[in-house]
Amino acid sequence: MKASVSPDLCISCELCTNLCPEVFSMGEDGFAHGVDGDIPSDKTDDAENARDSCPTSAIDID
Repeated sequence: MKASVSPDLCISCELCTNLCPEVFSMGEDGFAHGVDGDIPSDKTDDAENARDSCPTSAIDID
């Protein structure tokens, strides 16, 4: 599974980075980004919680 964040929808609230810092981080552009590569298997639930909690539904997990 991979996580991605749409910069068109992200409002830089940092909720995802607070809920799952192993998967999401703030970029130099001021928006959240998913880690390169696959989500660690022990962080899948946390990443899905971050996706479900995102106020603008900017997170995709595939």
